[in-house]
Amino acid sequence: MKISKKAEYALRALVAMGREREGTNFSIQDLASKEHIPLKFLEQILLALKNGGLLRSKRGVGGGYQLVTHPARITLGEVVTLFDGPFDPVPGAEHDALGQVFGGLRDQVTQWFAENTIAHIISKEQPRGAVSFDI
Repeated sequence: MKISKKAEYALRALVAMGREREGTNFSIQDLASKEHIPLKFLEQILLALKNGGLLRSKRGVGGGYQLVTHPARITLGEVVTLFDGPFDPVPGAEHDALGQVFGGLRDQVTQWFAENTIAHIISKEQPRGAVSFDI
């Protein structure tokens, strides 16, 4: 299984947005620069996230994109499925032995995606700019 670049960049953008305080507006240009995502690609990704109900947009001065949902409620599965569709390692083989075995894998991956959120990713990051004065 390989996650598409769109799904990866969507996750990166959501993590960047989730790090900031609730209600923060994010410009496409700032997100693209900060997260090293091509601007035109990011425009498509943010529009898809908006259409998927995860973001809202505000036009004009001070506008941009905002998270609609708290990062703890945005599952990785929700984001990956939005861009890549559901995980199905052997499509259409559900009725034979191979399909049943891989159906178990599909169920485990789907469960893992449902249990992990944007907040989980943020919690695993190293503190940014932390300075230690230990001697």
